[in-house]
Amino acid sequence: MKVTFENPDKVNGLMTLTVEEADYKEKVDKTLKDYRRKANVPGFRPGQVPMGIIKRQYGTPVKVDTINKLLGEEIYKYVNDNKIQMLGEPMPSEKQEQVDIEKEAPYEFKFDIAVAPEFTVELTEKDKIDYYDIQADDKLIDNQVDMFASRSGHYDKVEEYDPEKRDMLKGDLKELDADGNAKEDGIAVETAVMMPEYIKVDDQKKLFDGAKLGSVITFNPRKAYPDNDSEVSSLLKIDREKVADMTSDFTFLVTEIQRFVKAEVNQELFDAVFGKDTVKNEEEFRAKIAEGLKTQLTIDSDYKFLLDVRKYLEDKVGQLTYPDALLKRIMLNNNKDKGEDYVEKNYEQSIKELTWHLMKEQLVAANNIKVEQSDILEAAKGAARAQFAQYGMNNVPDEYLENYAKEMMKKEDNVQSFVDRSIDLKLIAALKNVVKLNEKKVSLDDFNKLMEA
Repeated sequence: MKVTFENPDKVNGLMTLTVEEADYKEKVDKTLKDYRRKANVPGFRPGQVPMGIIKRQYGTPVKVDTINKLLGEEIYKYVNDNKIQMLGEPMPSEKQEQVDIEKEAPYEFKFDIAVAPEFTVELTEKDKIDYYDIQADDKLIDNQVDMFASRSGHYDKVEEYDPEKRDMLKGDLKELDADGNAKEDGIAVETAVMMPEYIKVDDQKKLFDGAKLGSVITFNPRKAYPDNDSEVSSLLKIDREKVADMTSDFTFLVTEIQRFVKAEVNQELFDAVFGKDTVKNEEEFRAKIAEGLKTQLTIDSDYKFLLDVRKYLEDKVGQLTYPDALLKRIMLNNNKDKGEDYVEKNYEQSIKELTWHLMKEQLVAANNIKVEQSDILEAAKGAARAQFAQYGMNNVPDEYLENYAKEMMKKEDNVQSFVDRSIDLKLIAALKNVVKLNEKKVSLDDFNKLMEA
């Protein structure tokens, strides 16, 4: 097979492949013989169907399929052998002329190839990049102590509702008619649960002020939650579709009041958060929290550092030339259900991401970064650890973490994200040792403002 490649402007490539009969004939004949051996045609014994019948029935589709596979193989072989940095998939060229596959070879096929722009990124000790060292100050540790105390809190039964104390009310709901009487065959819910502090409408919320055991409050659920159909349907045990028609007032007979109480900062809380006897007093508790915060804050600092590396290199490289028209065709082909408007709205951002991807490839190669299976597992364990931490579980055994991580890795999408995360972690570690860090100590509040900006 003859293959030629034209790339006059360096980014728009045209590949032409000329297919001769000798390129596909042997494979086509072999496939047709296999078809003949398996064919079940009335009037003929298995394996005895005349080849002429097989060719008439299957010859053209087999030929087309064989040539398509050959084209794909040859394109990627040529690209790899000639170290062409192809972007996306090859697209049938707009210069392609109609090919009549029924006629004898040769056949000529043309493909448009998007080629990455040529540029070089390099970082050395001469490059200075900001690194934000987030401080685990007393305010941040206080917030963490309060969060752990809240997570380990409990509810006590009380006699009177206090809107300032996150009280939870339990009671019986009954629907009223227009005259304010219990509606016959109306909605009735026993042991309904309400937290009036979450009612957004003040005049409805205030109806519950001063409620005691046995109090009967008349309110309107639809007015109390005008923008939350889910809350109304959950409270009244009705389908969400029926909420719009629900305009009735209801009585709520208070049968129980529960008040949330934070856990005391004592040994019981220390053990619940970090495991039995890991810390023995509040000072050690706060020190352990600071240690854990430092780990998380370093992750946040490193993430910001990588963002700053990206911005630094984007400014350094400047505007790159891409085969825009061809890349838009490729993008449209990959998002056929979303249309051209989607491509136009998202193209600029996709080019930014593509540029960063190409930059990262060069940085990874320059720093000899390789990802092993153990690295992927560690990234998965990190993700698992973060999930458990969201629920206040900071002392999950490593064995359990590893098992959980392995379960996560059974999903292909997860694996790719863990590979990407592993690359980022190794790249950050390498670049911190390459460039000159302009270290800046900041509070978490100030750091969050930087991230928002």
